[in-house]
Amino acid sequence: MTVRFVLTAFSAVLMLAACGEIGTEAPADGETLDAPLPGLTPEELAAFLKGDEQFGFAFSPVLGLGPIFNNVSCASCHSGDGRGRPENALTRFSRSATDPALDIGGPQLQDKALPGATPETLLAGVLTSLRLPPPVFGTGLIGAIPAASILANADPNDQDGDGISGRANMVVPAAFVPLDEPGGGSGPQLGRFSRKAQVTSLLQQITEAYHQDMGVTSDFLPVENVNPQVGTPTETADLAVDPELPLADLRAVVHYVRLLAPPAPGQDTPQRQLGEDLFAQIGCARCHIPVMQTGSNIIQALAFKPVPLYSDLLLHDMGDALADNRPDGQATGREWKTTPLWGLRLIRQFLNGQAFLLHDGSAGSVEEAIIRHGGEAQVARDAFVNLSADDRAALLDFVESR
Repeated sequence: MTVRFVLTAFSAVLMLAACGEIGTEAPADGETLDAPLPGLTPEELAAFLKGDEQFGFAFSPVLGLGPIFNNVSCASCHSGDGRGRPENALTRFSRSATDPALDIGGPQLQDKALPGATPETLLAGVLTSLRLPPPVFGTGLIGAIPAASILANADPNDQDGDGISGRANMVVPAAFVPLDEPGGGSGPQLGRFSRKAQVTSLLQQITEAYHQDMGVTSDFLPVENVNPQVGTPTETADLAVDPELPLADLRAVVHYVRLLAPPAPGQDTPQRQLGEDLFAQIGCARCHIPVMQTGSNIIQALAFKPVPLYSDLLLHDMGDALADNRPDGQATGREWKTTPLWGLRLIRQFLNGQAFLLHDGSAGSVEEAIIRHGGEAQVARDAFVNLSADDRAALLDFVESR
C-alpha cells in the first residue's frame, strides 16, 4: 500500500544520509498499482493517504467483521490494488427464473462466519457466477468520463452492421447514494463499475463491498447482512455496535480509490507498434477503445485527462463460452462490460508470477482469454487465430505491455 511505500522511501533516505548508499530503490512512477494521481493538492494527498490506510485495515469481530463475510479487508481481495486471485473470487447467485436460490439471500454467497453464526451454503442445483475482484486503480478517471462520450459509442441495434452492438447498462442507483454524488441521480444512470457495469458510483460499489464482503455496516447500510438459511445472527456473533464503519472512514476510502493512478504502459518497440496496428486491424479496438477523455471536474487531477483504459465501458454479448446466466441491471447472462486492459504489464508482479484473466480468473494468459472470446468478438477472435505466429506474438506483446 502507499503508506508503506512512503515509510519505506523515507527510511531509504535516512539510510542514504547515514551510509552514502542503499541496496534498494523506490519504484519508479507508473510501476505500482497503488500510486496517487499526479497533481493532487496537499489536502487531497493527505486524504488519499488516510483512505489508503483504511483500505488495508483488517477488521476483527470486535471492530465490525461479520457475522457472515468473505474477507477481512479491501486489500485482502485486491492484490496490490490490482486483480484478485481465484481463491478470493466472489460467488454470485445466477438468479435464473428456475434457480432454487431465487428467493433467499442477497446477490452474494458469504462463505465465512464468526463463532455463533453460520456461513451460507449453496443449495443443490443453484446456479452461480464467480467474479474475480477487479483492479481498483483508475476508477476515478473512469467515473470522470462524460456519460455522453461513453454513450456515443453505443450501437445496441448494430446499425452500422459490423456485428458489434455495445450498449449501456442504465441502472437506478441505490437509494442511499446522494443526488450530488458522481453516479447519483433520481432515475436510471449510466453504469460504469463492476463486471457488468451494474453500479453507477464508487460510493455504492465500496459501501456494498464493506457490507457484503466484510459484513461491515455503515451509515448508508446500517443493518447487518444475515444468512437467510438460519435467520438473524445471535447477539454473541455480532460484537460491534452498528454502524460499524465511521462515515469519515468510508468517505476516505472512496476518495482514495477515486484518486488511484493507473500504472504506466511499457515502452514502445517496433514489435509493439506492429501489435498495436494489428490490434486495430482485426477489430479488437472497436470494443477495447484505446483512449477516452475526462471532462470538467472539481478535482483538477481528474479534469480533462486522457484515460488509456482500452475499453468502451459498454455491454457486449460474449457468447456461450463466457456466459454466466446472471442478469445484472439491464445486462443479460451473456453480456459483460468490456474489461479495461491497462495494468496488464504488471499483473504477474502482484500475483506471484501468474495471470488470472476473464471475469472468473480462469484464463491464465492473454492468448487464452482472447481465444475464449465469442459472440460479438467472434470475428476478431478468429482473425487473431488466423494471424501468423509472428503477428500473434506481436499483438500479444502489445496487449501485455499495457
